[in-house]
Amino acid sequence: MHDEPIDPFNGDPADPAAGLHDPGDDDALDPLTEVERQDVLEDLADLEIYQALLQPIGVRGLVIECEDCREPHYFDWDLLRGNLRHLLNSGRPRVHEPAYDPDPDHYVSWDYARGYADGVHDTLTEGTDDTAEE
Repeated sequence: MHDEPIDPFNGDPADPAAGLHDPGDDDALDPLTEVERQDVLEDLADLEIYQALLQPIGVRGLVIECEDCREPHYFDWDLLRGNLRHLLNSGRPRVHEPAYDPDPDHYVSWDYARGYADGVHDTLTEGTDDTAEE
């Protein structure tokens, strides 16, 4: 099993991206700092929780407002997880582009997912707090 999508043109001499600049040819980027690594690890852990809570109610992934192009980018759970792992392993984000014709109704923001998870947590702990006070 692969952590990231397989390149369908891998090894194909007719690869349409073969002539494009390979970012791997650039000078090495600074590795992630310990704080940045910890942030990515926390995002991966949060992503597992969000998927477990939201996928059963029809949410396919998260939408992220792109800082570069100022457009929303829709990521399904596995793609976002693969992107975070790639960032963790390589120290650089993947090249991205907006999804083709996504249904925005099936995606939520990080903030929405975090709020939903917090609400579930609060609801589950309310009953235990009342019992502990008695």
